[in-house]
Amino acid sequence: MSSDNRSRIVRFGVFELDLKAGELRRSGLKVKLQEQPLQVLTALLENPGEVVTREELREKLWPADTFVDFDHGLNAAIKRLRDALGESAETPIFVETVSRRGYRFIASVVRDSRMHRTDTLDRQHLVLMRLFRSQHRLRCKAQNLD
Repeated sequence: MSSDNRSRIVRFGVFELDLKAGELRRSGLKVKLQEQPLQVLTALLENPGEVVTREELREKLWPADTFVDFDHGLNAAIKRLRDALGESAETPIFVETVSRRGYRFIASVVRDSRMHRTDTLDRQHLVLMRLFRSQHRLRCKAQNLD
């Protein structure tokens, strides 16, 4: 998929990935994700629903002349990705393990190349306003109980 045809923003569940900025957000708030798990996520999102083999991920993560414990490195990247997404291998929501082959992205994906950073900031503002309102209601209830 060429970068001209690929959408800049990919949304799935409460997450969105900005491919150009390399940022993952959950409900508008940035999620810390290291480079290799981000590359794995990007590879899985390029072909949702299809198996991405361990070999394809090895080629994406490490150049041919790099010597690493590939199995350990890939397993660690997948674990960090799952941790960031709030899931486990036993109960996958987004990333499914395909035994002895690789991984598959199993959630619905929406691509939007027209979305701008201001849209994300508007969503962050909305999340913060909801949080403020709920805290305000709790304070009011606590004051009425006294």
